[in-house]
Amino acid sequence: MNDMTSPVALADATSSQRADSAHRSRHLAPDCRGLNYYDIDQSLRSLLPLYMDGALLEHLTPHMSELGELAGGHLGELSDLAERHTPTLQTRDRFGRDDERVEFHPAYKEMESIAFGRFGIHAMTHKPGVLGWPQAMPPIAKYVFHYLFAQAEFGLLCPVNLTDSSSELVHRFGSDAIKAKYLNNMWSQDMDQLTKCAQFMTEKAGGSDVGAAELTAVRDGDHWRLHGEKWFCSNVDAELAVLLARPVDAGAGGKGLGLFLMPKTLDDGSRNGYRIMRLKDKLGSKGMASGEIVFDGALAYQLGDLDQGLKQMLGMVNSSRISHLTRAAGMMRRCLNEAMVASQHRDAFGKAVIEHPLMRRQLLKLMVPTEQALSALLYASCVSELASSDKHYEQVLRMLTPIVKFRACRDNVTVATGAMEARGGNGYIEDWPNARLVRDAHLGLLWEGTSNINALDAVQRAVGKVGAHRALRDDLTQRLDKAEAIPAPLRSRLDGAIAEACRLAEEIAASPKLERFCRVAAGQLYHASTAALLAVEGATLGQSGGDARRLLLSRLVLEHHLQPSQTQDLHSLSWEDEVTDLLLADEPVSLAQAGALLAD
Repeated sequence: MNDMTSPVALADATSSQRADSAHRSRHLAPDCRGLNYYDIDQSLRSLLPLYMDGALLEHLTPHMSELGELAGGHLGELSDLAERHTPTLQTRDRFGRDDERVEFHPAYKEMESIAFGRFGIHAMTHKPGVLGWPQAMPPIAKYVFHYLFAQAEFGLLCPVNLTDSSSELVHRFGSDAIKAKYLNNMWSQDMDQLTKCAQFMTEKAGGSDVGAAELTAVRDGDHWRLHGEKWFCSNVDAELAVLLARPVDAGAGGKGLGLFLMPKTLDDGSRNGYRIMRLKDKLGSKGMASGEIVFDGALAYQLGDLDQGLKQMLGMVNSSRISHLTRAAGMMRRCLNEAMVASQHRDAFGKAVIEHPLMRRQLLKLMVPTEQALSALLYASCVSELASSDKHYEQVLRMLTPIVKFRACRDNVTVATGAMEARGGNGYIEDWPNARLVRDAHLGLLWEGTSNINALDAVQRAVGKVGAHRALRDDLTQRLDKAEAIPAPLRSRLDGAIAEACRLAEEIAASPKLERFCRVAAGQLYHASTAALLAVEGATLGQSGGDARRLLLSRLVLEHHLQPSQTQDLHSLSWEDEVTDLLLADEPVSLAQAGALLAD
């Protein structure tokens, strides 16, 4: 098996594409630029048949391969250009009139054309015909495209996701007139007709505490006028924005917030009554414009019931959190691939770096969370589709989304840092991809709630208020029951890990004094869930004669994340040496090989 589909086969791919020594020093390892990020992703390609309808998969495969090629080539080059040439704010026109315009480098505009125009990622779950598919696609389709796109460009996926989720809010809660006026253009792939959208939530008084928001809405006939500020507005120059505001005389807290849709341009062609005060100088995701806005009577349309605004907005949290999981999973895959290529092509002390035991252990520490995130992504995508018509899966999704957002985004930071270290000093230099991957990884910790907010939501609300962990437990148990090829010792440990994670979460949720352990409980739920998914996937693939390596990854999750800390007999860990050799090798792992290493 040497078809560029396993991590180690990246060595052959990069060597063949960079054989000309005139273009690089033989002492410096290449990066992944020039590779097809879909074709080299054996994990994704082997798992998609388990999660995606066969006809849809067959139809989308050439499109996914096209995006994989772009991500490893032209899209990556555009992303680098847009990162270096950041947006600028022009505050007045040539006549001295206030007319804030954000100017982007042509590279950013071309990336928009790829995401919105060529692939229609924002529209593929809403309308038929995207990429030639006759129906609206299931969520897994768009999330796989997010995953591939994120390996080249992180920031632009924010406007893509905001346009996608905002159009759903308009579709659910907008009046017939509002839907007729805006929806078709929100789902358009014609860049001259496309109406991109933003969601302005954060204020100085309320970031995570959305209920503290102070933006005021005053009724003006059939419409509303907005007064106040929003502090962190990504995709700041979007043609439409969904936002929360407090109607005059409404109550305090989240229950007093209404949901509104605000256009940038009014029907007569004039600019709406708000000003972009400045653009944010962000740590990462620099190509996408974020800014501060002051509202001076801006016209807005009411969406849904005034006293349900926050609840309606939170209905989009699940999809947004899965979007962040997806971006984290994609970026971790890029980081793992970069680390593999760097360690294969760098020599130290007379042999390739990948041959040194410490580096091999480090590579596994990057591989395990990367594969966990991919399993979580594919599972969450399918659950989100089922949740639209099944109360049981609605509860599974309620439990799943805060724990995957919490843990995968945190793991992304660790994996990005580890991949930078694998490249060595060059990883700290902007000529190479690692420094930017590190910067962008941190943004995932902040959008759609910090780690603390997601952990509190998972344990105190999803577990404590609605008992959603029981639905997740039952669904994972059913999946384990169907995977008969899972070795009995591993199955027993997985059952115990799931039960213990649920018990711990229940205990913490029941006592306000234990709030400080919510992150521990959220992490345990994530690790137990992904360990189960990895085992099911590995057993299913292995039983059909495929690669069973995910069984080994499942055990590594159990050993390193779910086993109580204690002093160990180091000789008892000798099994990990063989696991390391198998996981870092080019050949698939048979079910028999995996079973032998899971027997104790």
